[in-house]
Amino acid sequence: MADDKKVIFSMSGLTKTYQGANTPVLKNIYLSFFYGAKIGILGLNGSGKSTLLRIIAGEEKNYQGDVVFAPGYSVGYLEQEPKLDDEKTVLEVVKEGAAETVAILEEYNKINDMFGLPEVYEDPDKMQKLMDKQAELQDKIDASNAWELDTKLEIAMDALRTPEPDKKIGVLSGGERRRVALCRLLLQEPDVLLLDEPTNHLDAESVLWLEHHLQQYKGTVIAVTHDRYFLDNVAGWILELDRGEGIPWKGNYSSWLDQKSKRLAQEQKQASKRQKTLERELEWSRMAPKGRHAKQKARLNNYDKLMSQDQKKMDEQLEIYIPNGPRLGTNVIEAKGVAKAFGDKLLYDNLNFKLPQAGIVGII
Repeated sequence: MADDKKVIFSMSGLTKTYQGANTPVLKNIYLSFFYGAKIGILGLNGSGKSTLLRIIAGEEKNYQGDVVFAPGYSVGYLEQEPKLDDEKTVLEVVKEGAAETVAILEEYNKINDMFGLPEVYEDPDKMQKLMDKQAELQDKIDASNAWELDTKLEIAMDALRTPEPDKKIGVLSGGERRRVALCRLLLQEPDVLLLDEPTNHLDAESVLWLEHHLQQYKGTVIAVTHDRYFLDNVAGWILELDRGEGIPWKGNYSSWLDQKSKRLAQEQKQASKRQKTLERELEWSRMAPKGRHAKQKARLNNYDKLMSQDQKKMDEQLEIYIPNGPRLGTNVIEAKGVAKAFGDKLLYDNLNFKLPQAGIVGII
């Protein structure tokens, strides 16, 4: 799924069934993903979108089929609830995304400090070894543009509105933790970027920055999101998960939506034709004379086949209807004396409110 033909990983016969379920959430999927593709995953709730991301990330291993990566490629995964070290600061966690670059810079600075030691500058051999090592590190720094690390950190942290650099992770809200995790992941720059609802907890300016960043991203991006504008602006491919099947489409969300509506209309047209055929076959089977027993049997077999196709589609499209419960009163929610804090940071105290039936409330 990309214009470039360098396959980065592939799926062969991928099937995933949860324990106790009769129908697989992912069913016999065959796909190849190419380096540099920008892919948005779409599907109804429960269609397996997050499950597919976990399988690609290597966190979900209980499935059938194969998911094979080309050697040497790295994968980064933004979970909906990222796991972070509560004892570290925001800056420490963000810097984990550039751990290799940070280590190179620290070693380079350490070597520079050693040049001033008498045991070094008085020994030509030690001096030469240090100079050779310094040159080696210099090449790595230049190749990775490591001198710009502090600037990259500052830009990314500001764009994603991360909390203060010295704040502990343990006192952050869920949204703040996700922004820190996203910032760390983008600095890591893996070959495959897996994003589960990346625009959650981001303001409009942060989303705009993220869209631009991902448009320029060299690696493969696979995102699950309900943000249709984000998909329009970033995705070059759409992978639709529909009743267990993976259906790729080359284009952004708007172009996918156009072809989807046409495909649904065609399916409806075919279903209508099949229904008319069923009615004709049933009428014929009831009225056929006994002398045409062989032909009647064949047509009844055809009728059974058509019926089984319709039943299969009905089974796949079954929905659970949950009726409205009884009316409980005029107040839907009532809060008294509610308080919430993260560590020393008090969000609100002694909060009192009522939410009436059919009320529309804006939170600012």
